Amino acid sequence: MHGGRSQRAPGRYALTESENGHVWGVCAEVEGLFREPGRATYELFGWVPDGAEVRGWVGHRVWLVPDDESLDPWLLEDAESLPGRRTADALVLTGMDDYMGPPEGHRAPIRVHDRYRWLGWSREFTRVLPDEQAAPSLVLRGLSPSGRLRRALATGTRRALELDEAWLQIRDDRGESLTDRLLRPTIRAWRPSAQGPDLIDLELDDELDAPVPGHARPVWDRWLAGPPRAPGLWAGLDTRQREAWLDLVRERGCRLQHEGRPAGRVYELDGRHITDEPSLFLALGEAVNGPGGYFGGCVDALVDCLRGSFGYTAPATLLWRDIAPAREHLSHVLTPEGDPYDLVTLVLEVLAEGHMRVTFT
Repeated sequence: MHGGRSQRAPGRYALTESENGHVWGVCAEVEGLFREPGRATYELFGWVPDGAEVRGWVGHRVWLVPDDESLDPWLLEDAESLPGRRTADALVLTGMDDYMGPPEGHRAPIRVHDRYRWLGWSREFTRVLPDEQAAPSLVLRGLSPSGRLRRALATGTRRALELDEAWLQIRDDRGESLTDRLLRPTIRAWRPSAQGPDLIDLELDDELDAPVPGHARPVWDRWLAGPPRAPGLWAGLDTRQREAWLDLVRERGCRLQHEGRPAGRVYELDGRHITDEPSLFLALGEAVNGPGGYFGGCVDALVDCLRGSFGYTAPATLLWRDIAPAREHLSHVLTPEGDPYDLVTLVLEVLAEGHMRVTFT
């Protein structure tokens, strides 16, 4: 997956003021970007598995569904099962809550699924409060500061060290925009950098909303070396890393300017490795826009892409080679509420509505 890597670009990371685009400084290394995000932990009592025991990584999107339908389901992202249990019939899940999280004091039974299958049910749950920890800092090492940043550091007042809202813009080694992270940083400390004269190590008092977890680091390393030149480099990844790959494809793809192609094009989709939802959209993106290409990361986004601005002009034809793996793995998936539907059929209907005729070989 990795291939050869070019020399790291000195300006891979740029700290940029969001209001007027002023660049506070650029650097080649950021400490604190790659670390595990904050996670919530829940203990599900009276757990009864629906089939195999739930172990290790559970799923990118795990839904907890109140059994009495009194409340909407809630989402636990990148969920894992922890080995430590307080009682023999409890399941401990950890992951990132959606923006609402579970209702306080909910005691009714819940069912749990990972969008592909039901995992089991629990009579009740409780949230395990984490130990309080100091928010980690973000350190921009070897930063080449702007004159404005130098003046702020020289002033040293609390107001001067508050940078308000800023973007950490991230480019690959070819200088192409890859992604970014929104910050509201305050300068905690700074010191001369060992990486060169006139460079500083700038420590920001800011906890990232979306740090890059360990399982995604190899995917990021590959993309930071430059976009892929061959299709299907994601095929050997597991679902968790495919999701990380799709995240970068989406973030990069939405920044690119796509030239409209003439109508009547024929696109070829290699369906051999479509065994989960991210691979479906990765294969579709590469069919339309080439290696590492984006053409939707979910059904709603696919609808938007078919309407224009992502390189597609209707009508066109999609030659889908080997649809059997997709039908085997994605013809019975679950809505958040747990209702089954056929994702492959839905995608084919959306493509037809976007005037993309699909043929199969």
